[in-house]
Amino acid sequence: MRASRRFGGRRPSESADAELDQSADPHSAARTILLDKLSGQPRTRAELAGLLAERDIPDEVADEVLDRFTEVGLIDDAAFATAWVESRHRGRGLGKRALAQELRRRGVDDEMARDALEELEPDQEEATARALVRKKLRSMRSLERQVAMRRLIGMLARKGYPGGLAMTIVKQELDASDEELPLLNDSGLEAE
Repeated sequence: MRASRRFGGRRPSESADAELDQSADPHSAARTILLDKLSGQPRTRAELAGLLAERDIPDEVADEVLDRFTEVGLIDDAAFATAWVESRHRGRGLGKRALAQELRRRGVDDEMARDALEELEPDQEEATARALVRKKLRSMRSLERQVAMRRLIGMLARKGYPGGLAMTIVKQELDASDEELPLLNDSGLEAE
């Protein structure tokens, strides 16, 4: 509670007042709840609908207020999906499959998610996967080649990259790194 006051959130008494007024004016309570949640970060319509349901806002009131917020542009699932894909790909290095799962979990329509994911260029996805492998490979110098390969492919799979792409990139990066600093072969000696 202290953190919310520090960053401009409502005081606990204001929140309690809004919830007490909910029975008198559910529209006002729903608007207050939505504005409070949208002030922190963008959210999907499904997330906000779930929040209103948790707060016992009647469905018809929730639909009206959500429709109005969508109409004026405060809720835009397509823009949310596009921004989410760009942010999570750049910041966490996630591939299309992982991004699609995250969008689905957040309630973004499959078609909107597909449109947002199409904006992610294959070259960009490959470059990000390659950068992830290079970064991780630095800490794997003492591992045997097969162990390093398995771990790197597993990392890319967990981040949502397709198996074929992961295998190709890992092999290429392992071959390139062998020229600079060889990994150990199966016997524990440097590969020749």
